[in-house]
Amino acid sequence: MFNKNKQLWLITAVGLGVLLNPLNTSMISVAFSRLQTEFHVTYSAISWLIATYYVTSAIAQPIMGKISDIFGRKRIFLIGLALVTVSSMLAPLAPSIGWLIGFRVIQAIGTSSLYPAGMGIIRSSITENQARALSVMSIFSSTSAALGPSIGGFLIQYGDWPAIFIVNFPVILIAFLLSIKILPKDGPRKSLAKGGLDLWGIAFFAALIISWLFFFLSFEKRVNFWFLLTSLVLSYVFYKFELKRAQPFIDVIFLKKNLNVCLVYVQFICVNIVFYSIMFSIPSYLQQVRQFDAQQVGMMMLALSGLGIFTTPLVGRWIDNSGSKTPLITGSLIVIVGSLLILLIHEHSASLAIFAVLSVFGLSSGFQNLGLQTALYSYVSAAETGIASGLFMTSRFMGTILSSSLLGAIFSHEITTQRLHGMAIVCAVISLVTLTLSIFMPSNSVRTKAVQGR
Repeated sequence: MFNKNKQLWLITAVGLGVLLNPLNTSMISVAFSRLQTEFHVTYSAISWLIATYYVTSAIAQPIMGKISDIFGRKRIFLIGLALVTVSSMLAPLAPSIGWLIGFRVIQAIGTSSLYPAGMGIIRSSITENQARALSVMSIFSSTSAALGPSIGGFLIQYGDWPAIFIVNFPVILIAFLLSIKILPKDGPRKSLAKGGLDLWGIAFFAALIISWLFFFLSFEKRVNFWFLLTSLVLSYVFYKFELKRAQPFIDVIFLKKNLNVCLVYVQFICVNIVFYSIMFSIPSYLQQVRQFDAQQVGMMMLALSGLGIFTTPLVGRWIDNSGSKTPLITGSLIVIVGSLLILLIHEHSASLAIFAVLSVFGLSSGFQNLGLQTALYSYVSAAETGIASGLFMTSRFMGTILSSSLLGAIFSHEITTQRLHGMAIVCAVISLVTLTLSIFMPSNSVRTKAVQGR
């Protein structure tokens, strides 16, 4: 359908849109200290910037994907860019932390429109070497997430926290111009009669996520058992409700029949709890306890995220030859070691030592992210790929939501070395769960080549 030159521009247009979500997620991690000072709030209040972004993304991604299938992918892609533009314009003008959280929610809805619409455009427009095109999308996403803290550090150093929103404009402008010119026109709108949105399921899911979020955030003062009871009841009601739906928002029957898939999701939730707990807590610790400036923090955070870019291709070859189980076990062991090494960090630790500890976590990201994704696709047929992929992304958002709740509970009013050590112990325990699940993972079901031959 497209010649190679147009395919390149198409991938670039979609890729620039796709990178906005991970970029805006990770850039803000180095701004927490400045935002606390600017708005005179606690770390717990700042943690809502993370939580609300991922609650919104977890709900909006599948919704916007469904809407793009019905109303047109190019149309929804451009609307997503417009929402990111509006939020990036308003966020620097936020008069309070509440307004900033609201503008971030708009940004999350916008970026959540770009990924499903963009992937749909690529899969329908590029029929040859499609896997290569999708792998390029992965590079756009992983690279922006990896470089986000470093970019954010430089921006805050020279332009203060509003700069992390203003930097979106060049990306949005190029993506918008390319999208108008390159993206294929939408066909006629589809009817909602078939496969309409499960609005009640969406409402239940949103209430469920928010209820659990409030429960975990209650750890800051005391465990609120009413929130726990409400969350459990909502979970049961949601399960029973979706079980009876012809086209549910979350396919619980699929999950019920695929226990191994569910365990992969649990592992991915655990992996993201640990990764984002480290990503969001270390910058604030370095700024508030060690008195590092934002630029120094940005350089330090390259160790955490940057190494994953280089290790992922090597891990991919390993998985091709031996499957996902051994790399996943290796990755879990690396994270446990990294978590324990954090216990050696104190107020006078050398910068090089901290960089080395963060490098251990950076090394593990390629093992766990790619390993779990490969394992997931080995358990599902080609027809089930769409369902499995959507829930895999939801698992990621759930992990990040729980990480913000964990950080809000541990660093409720202040960040200290002792509290950082407490978080490291929790991360080590969570990684032990991941390691256990990896050890008991079936060995003969994780061969990438076998999956490709299905």
